[in-house]
Amino acid sequence: MTAEPSTTPRLPGTAPSELAARQHTLREQNLQLVARAIFDAPAPLSRADVAAATGLTRATVSTLVDRLVEGRLVAELPPVAAQRAGRPAVPLVPAARSVVGLGLEVNVDYLGARVLDLTGDVVESRVVAGSFHDSDPADVLGTLGALANEVIAVVHDGGMRLAGARLALPGLVDARTGELEVAPNLGWSSLEPVPLLGLRLPDGSPVDVVVANEAKLAALAELSGDVPASFLYVSGDVGIGAGIVVDRRLFLAERGWNGEVGHVVVDPAGPRCSCGAFGCLEQYAGKEQILRSAGLPVDASLPELLELLQAHDGAARGAVQRAGRALGSALADFVNLLGVSTVVLGGVYTELEPWLRDEVLSVLGERVLAAPFVSLEVRAAEAGQYAALSGAAREVLREVVAHPAAWV
Repeated sequence: MTAEPSTTPRLPGTAPSELAARQHTLREQNLQLVARAIFDAPAPLSRADVAAATGLTRATVSTLVDRLVEGRLVAELPPVAAQRAGRPAVPLVPAARSVVGLGLEVNVDYLGARVLDLTGDVVESRVVAGSFHDSDPADVLGTLGALANEVIAVVHDGGMRLAGARLALPGLVDARTGELEVAPNLGWSSLEPVPLLGLRLPDGSPVDVVVANEAKLAALAELSGDVPASFLYVSGDVGIGAGIVVDRRLFLAERGWNGEVGHVVVDPAGPRCSCGAFGCLEQYAGKEQILRSAGLPVDASLPELLELLQAHDGAARGAVQRAGRALGSALADFVNLLGVSTVVLGGVYTELEPWLRDEVLSVLGERVLAAPFVSLEVRAAEAGQYAALSGAAREVLREVVAHPAAWV
């Protein structure tokens, strides 16, 4: 029997398997392009809008959108009457309660788990207060894992697919390996956190978990709001961390160890820090130090401090003002090095911003070389409470949108 000639055109010297691989890659790239257009749009797009935005043909866009809809990454809204003659436009939006991301966090005084869907809505959120100074990582991560597995069961029972998890920790996390090198305020070091969580899907398969620094994930949560493309995010709590965002991307440097603003030395003759050095910023502007200086116990709640501030309590206002000047001093070094003009105050600093802002700005004005030539801005974070949980879940979903083929 004589073989029929192939009707598939291909480049000279290209084997059929190579051509198929190239075509497959092109389809996946186009799928990514369409998904990105839909998810990045400030308002719902129609198929025609997506074609115009991507440069793809309407037929190609329609086929790719159908895949995204069938895979429950994208949903169709009721048709909207066209302004011109023709079919009504069908707006396309991220699908709700379909594929979800899980954010997890261990902080000094709480554990948390939060699930977000592709629309950015919170599906489930649980936070457990505690005191985790010098704690046993196996016990703490085991407790968080049990909490997370409860949340995963809720997701599964609701017919949603979990895309993975991000774990936020307040310390140095090696971005290449996911290992925690040190978290001074927890008393943890040289740790592989993921196995201690014991996360499992209902079918028994493991959950994909990536570990990252708490402040960096909180910084990414800000990208869902109205922020400049580049900014310095500062997360204030017992510890103080920072995330550096440049052109809407997190700057990680060599190992992801940058941003440890809490251990910038404010006064070499100052008190010893939990990291072992003397005079670190955390000893002047950390939450426990602010509470102590305000005459409150270190386990007092933030609302107690806010009540004193609103009542014009002298000790409380003095404590926050001193913290603001120390914070401004440390941040000036960062701003001089990075060249950003916007500082976003997160964590407990978000609610303290009305009393911190002027002091921070004053010191930045004194110490930032470019201050006479740029408008420096200090603003409160917009991502809300437990921002690292939201940032962690959003990072999981960002990967889904970047690689939609795995989900359709």
